[in-house]
Amino acid sequence: MGRKCSGTDRWVLVWLFYHAIVHITLVSVYPVHVGKEYGKADERWLHSDPTIVSLELLTVVLDGILALVLVYAIVKDKHYRLFSCFMPFISILPQPQTNHWLYLWIYLVFFNGVWVVVPGLLLWQSWLSLK
Repeated sequence: MGRKCSGTDRWVLVWLFYHAIVHITLVSVYPVHVGKEYGKADERWLHSDPTIVSLELLTVVLDGILALVLVYAIVKDKHYRLFSCFMPFISILPQPQTNHWLYLWIYLVFFNGVWVVVPGLLLWQSWLSLK
């Protein structure tokens, strides 16, 4: 019989499922709608900007699938479970195209920040486990 998942592992599993759902379904199934909405904060989403297109291909194909692989690794207690899906958006943050608080603080700061803070915490947890 396998080991029981800890409370932390359960939260990590929730994050990874959320991560996979967002990147595999939302971004790949509804890219026009997501792009149109996110374009209100960053106009690069309104046309085929090479940075945005390449980043989204990476997140859908690699990041989304890796999240599911990590779910398996945590459930089966595999050695490669100490990995975190981390897409550093800090280096590509745009100059905001709007003064509207919703698009600036919620779309750009909060939603991009979630994908920096949570994986950062997971990297810290992994590092402590490796020590």
